[in-house]
Formats: sequence, structure tokens, C-alpha cells
Amino acid sequence: MQITYLFDPLCGWCYGAAPALTKLVEMPEIDVKLMPTGLFAGHGARKMDANFASFAWDNDQRIAKLTGQVFSMAYRNDVLKKPNGSFDSGPAGLALAAVQITAPEHTFKALKAFQNARYVDGLDNANDDLLIKILRDIDLGAAANLLAKPTPELRASYQDATEQAQRLMQRFGLRGVPSLLVETASGPKVIHSTLLYGDIAQLTKELNEVCA
Repeated sequence: MQITYLFDPLCGWCYGAAPALTKLVEMPEIDVKLMPTGLFAGHGARKMDANFASFAWDNDQRIAKLTGQVFSMAYRNDVLKKPNGSFDSGPAGLALAAVQITAPEHTFKALKAFQNARYVDGLDNANDDLLIKILRDIDLGAAANLLAKPTPELRASYQDATEQAQRLMQRFGLRGVPSLLVETASGPKVIHSTLLYGDIAQLTKELNEVCA
């Protein structure tokens, strides 16, 4: 079974879906393709200010209540309230593209490490130096080296991936992330993203029924 997971590295709901994604990725009969949409990169990036920080924290509390995922006070104080902070997923997206090029089987591992650094450890994962350190810490040195000296090929790979993801969003009328598509005999089908926050058995049942 082939699944396409559309996400953004700074999306709190995507972080909330991480437990379900972990289980899907671990299933040998399922192949999960991660596609960053660039939702919060480029024109979607913005400066962090008090109003946005408050909005994000309120939203994060909803996600925490629904999923049990940790949004720490370190995250609130050192990321959301960071003076002159930015909300830009471009650096993390580029880092994931470096992993995709050098060790594609570890892309989800890297994404989870970036998410945990932000939401649990309170570290700014929009920072290139931090992303490089994280990649080295999880034994993805080749990706770290590539990110440290980005090549035109790396930037093109990231651009191509986000453009493909955006075309899929437009094709299926998807308005946000995370979003799931499952490949069927008649083409990709949308799986409702709310299933990522419930019983994994219900999610896999839905996937099997759609593919039947």
C-alpha cells in the first residue's frame, strides 16, 4: 500500500499526527512517502509576534488535549516568545530534502527529530546550525554536510518536492495539512485527516477499505 503524506515541518497538527505516522511507517505492508508542501515557507513564512504566539499556543493546547503530544513550556518561552523569532519552515524543509537525497529511508526519523527539538526541547528548528547538529546527532552526517553547503541540486530538489505537493493539494482540493492520499487501482484517494488522531485500527481499516 502506497500512502502520500502531505505536511509542513512547522505544522502543529502534523506533529500531533506523529504517533499515527510512526505506526504506519513501521508497518511493512505500507510505503509512506513524505511530501513537504512549503505551507509555512517562502510567502507563507512570517515573523513571530505576540499575537501569533498566543494564537499558536492556544491551538497547540487543543492538539495536546486531542493527541497527548507534548508542547513544553520551553517551547512556549524559547520559541514562541523568542525576540525577533521567525516562523519559517524553509530551513527544515531543505534539511529534509538533504535527508531524502542521502538517506531517504530516514526522512521520517529526521522529521520527528526536528519536531521534538521544537515542541519538546524548545529549540528553534528554523535555524540552520541547529538542524545540522540534529542531523549529526541522529547519525545522518551526509545530510548534515549537504545542508551545511547547500548545492543548487539540493535547492532544486526541495523546490520540486514542494511544487509537486502543492499540485496534489490543488488537484484534490486540500486546504491544509496534514493530508493523506492512498494509491488505489483507480488513482489516489483522500483519507480524512481526522483519522490520524484516533485509533490506528480505524485508520488502517479505512485504508484497507479504500484500497479494496
